Amino acid sequence: MQAKKRYILVFVSCAFLAYAYFGGYRLKVSPLRPRRAQHESAKDGGVQPHEQLPSFLGAHDLQELQLLQSNQSKRLESSKHLVTRKPDCRMETCFDFTRCYDRFLVYIYPPEPLNSLGAAPPTSANYQKILTAIQESRYYTSDPTAACLFVLGIDTLDRDSLSEDYVRNVPSRLARLPYWNNGRNHIIFNLYSGTWPDYAENSLGFDAGEAILAKASMGVLQLRHGFDVSIPLFHKQFPLRAGATGTVQSNNFPANKKYLLAFKGKRYVHGIGSETRNSLFHLHNGRDMVLVTTCRHGKSWRELQDNRCDEDNREYDRYDYETLLQNSTFCLVPRGRRLGSFRFLEALQAGCIPVLLSNAWVLPFESKIDWKQAAIWADERLLLQVPDIVRSIPAERIFALRQQTQVLWERYFGSIEKIVFTTFEIIRERLPDYPVRSSLVWNSSPGALLTLPTFADSSRYMPFLLNSMGAEPRHNYTAVIYVQIGAALGPNAALYKLVRTITKSQFVERILVLWAADRPLPLKKRWPPTSHIPLHVISLGASTRSQGAGPTSQTTEGRPSISQRFLPYEEIQTDAVLSLDEDAILNTDELDFAYTVWRDFPERIVGYPARAHFWDDSKNAWGYTSKWTNYYSIVLTGAAFYHRYYNYLYTNWLSLLLLKTVQQSSNCEDILMNLLVSHVTRKPPIKVTQRKGYKDRETGRSPWNDPDHFIQRQSCLNTFAAVFGYMPLIRSNLRMDPMLYRDPVSNLRKKYRQIELVGS
Repeated sequence: MQAKKRYILVFVSCAFLAYAYFGGYRLKVSPLRPRRAQHESAKDGGVQPHEQLPSFLGAHDLQELQLLQSNQSKRLESSKHLVTRKPDCRMETCFDFTRCYDRFLVYIYPPEPLNSLGAAPPTSANYQKILTAIQESRYYTSDPTAACLFVLGIDTLDRDSLSEDYVRNVPSRLARLPYWNNGRNHIIFNLYSGTWPDYAENSLGFDAGEAILAKASMGVLQLRHGFDVSIPLFHKQFPLRAGATGTVQSNNFPANKKYLLAFKGKRYVHGIGSETRNSLFHLHNGRDMVLVTTCRHGKSWRELQDNRCDEDNREYDRYDYETLLQNSTFCLVPRGRRLGSFRFLEALQAGCIPVLLSNAWVLPFESKIDWKQAAIWADERLLLQVPDIVRSIPAERIFALRQQTQVLWERYFGSIEKIVFTTFEIIRERLPDYPVRSSLVWNSSPGALLTLPTFADSSRYMPFLLNSMGAEPRHNYTAVIYVQIGAALGPNAALYKLVRTITKSQFVERILVLWAADRPLPLKKRWPPTSHIPLHVISLGASTRSQGAGPTSQTTEGRPSISQRFLPYEEIQTDAVLSLDEDAILNTDELDFAYTVWRDFPERIVGYPARAHFWDDSKNAWGYTSKWTNYYSIVLTGAAFYHRYYNYLYTNWLSLLLLKTVQQSSNCEDILMNLLVSHVTRKPPIKVTQRKGYKDRETGRSPWNDPDHFIQRQSCLNTFAAVFGYMPLIRSNLRMDPMLYRDPVSNLRKKYRQIELVGS
């Protein structure tokens, strides 16, 4: 029996080999032979002998191949779009890391010259905002040889050939770029690709080659993971800079609102993206679920309308879109013609938890942002399950999801500038030698853009992450005294007294004097004895002479900038920095008490002299005041504690436009530091124990006596707010006092006895 099976197996194998040998040529029809010839050959049953097959392409075959390619290109041109065949790129294969070893800089190609008609190539408002954001940032370089990334001067945002913003002849324009190199180290921004009727995702109208695509509505099959970047879809009125903050006005728990689930938008009667939106009426009940659509859009909507259009339009007109956003716990985000939707960012801003109905959509910045903390997924094919999904989510998770929408909106999606910078930072973290931020940093406030990983080896040293990691600031502080006037140094001089007071503090580790005065540095013997406390003097002016023995010194070329008081000096090794003006009037108890308060709030500025900002309706501008009020929003850095990380951020992150304003005015650096810290923390500074002695202390040659002083600072405040895109300062009524402060008890029972003896 076993022998019989073996014979059958051998017979079948031989039969198959014989068929493959004698009949296999029927399957090998030359692709260059005309289809008619193929059909006739198959019909006659004849097979061309192997010896007669040409071993090369003849002249006739070449003509047929050229004709075939010509017909294909004509068909593509007639469809008015080209399908981009993206190479299978990785950073290791399609990116030149050697261009990025020194600095991460971005070069923008200059605008194309005017054409024969004197017209410049069109550039949409949003693409111009992208270019402006880069040009006014620290990423920008005008030197292409120093660039790590290249950005096109050609508007590629809208690649829908039916759009008025569609730019033509992009392939020929790319060919003229001197550094194109098949797109290597280039980044292409795109919001819309493809056109009616298929809206092909990879239809850009040009070959992007090895360029990184920063693209909206990307699908999982088109995204080159670890190379391309998925960005959000944003509308034409989207702000360039910070823009509107999240619209959640309160953090009440539970976070349920009038409507559980809401959507208001277009409905497509037929075509791609119509299936989901055409079925939303099944979920609408007019009570806790409001999902209304309209087919009243487009030029020929009446010709395309179906039997339900009139009823949908009437229901659609009953609801206001903004009211739905503000009064809904969840907001449905179904796909449109493309995978992405404007509704996504609108829901984030409103604190309305997005419920996603767009299968295969790669969410914006998905490689870094944990969207499970801010959004809910649903399946387009299981639409009727959506009500059960949202009803099953507990109140605690709703509260957490809603809070996270505000964090993500304010840190990554609130402006075009933030979207562009986030894209750059994602690419930057792919470089071999650049530190990678943790998921905690990316998904918690203040976010990755404000957490510079080059500051320290571990993020635990960041002031805003100390509490979340259960850590405390490292002990003691460095006192930094900024000397601008440079009065004669003697036992009765304010600077002399200030240094002597600081040396008596139990928490001081080092004293750093920044000498920006025109007068030469005092001799070593004129400084008060500092015993065990190191004293360093750094000269900030080229005209001042360095001190030989004694305190260390350092000279900075050129005119000293007042912003140099916030440089991250190597001498500052403690977390806490005590920033002082040379004429500050403080005693040791005040210093020690303010430091103990700062240790509980290491992410904020803690200090004494306070100021306030206000909105002046008569001038339609921000105002600045030093009057005694019931609130404050600024604590002057003439006597304040803050974390040394803010020196690093001030120097390496702030816009050069802001630093230039301070440089030109030789003023306002303290206001700018307050705006920076409030921008990072979204919290006000903290004022400690009121001291009236600060009110009238500015005497002599102090710049505060200049009558134009407050006018200049008010001008700075408005310039800073314009560059930030909003006003970061936050008002506060809080003041920290020592225990038993002003209580009618014996002074011997109080810990900080000297505080009440000053300014009484």
